[in-house]
Amino acid sequence: MNSIKWSVFPLLLMMAGMVSAQESGMEKTKLRHVVLFKFKDSSSDKDVKMVEEAFKSLPEQISEIKSFEWGTNNSPEGLNQGLTHCFFLTFDSEDGRDAYLIHPDHKKFGKMLGPHLDKVTVVDYWVKE
Repeated sequence: MNSIKWSVFPLLLMMAGMVSAQESGMEKTKLRHVVLFKFKDSSSDKDVKMVEEAFKSLPEQISEIKSFEWGTNNSPEGLNQGLTHCFFLTFDSEDGRDAYLIHPDHKKFGKMLGPHLDKVTVVDYWVKE
């Protein structure tokens, strides 16, 4: 009976939040998808706003996107190579990211973006904490 109590004890600690997910071997992973844009000089402020709004709407259309944030460059270092916009998406898995990439709403967004895009950089990585 005592051995049963002791075997349940780690589970109770984990449930109480006293054992980290990493220590329990149940680490939750996050796949980040970072997208950086430089718009064409010929694209108007209205065009850029249209792209921003369309990208911001993708999480409502594509359930695989678990979190989303974005912003414009304000670094004083001058190392952005003309890239002005950063879009930061989180996925639970590579399968989720891959489903996003081929999703019809993402494809539609890409077609709308195309005429305004001068340069793009994409980096995907698994979060390490």
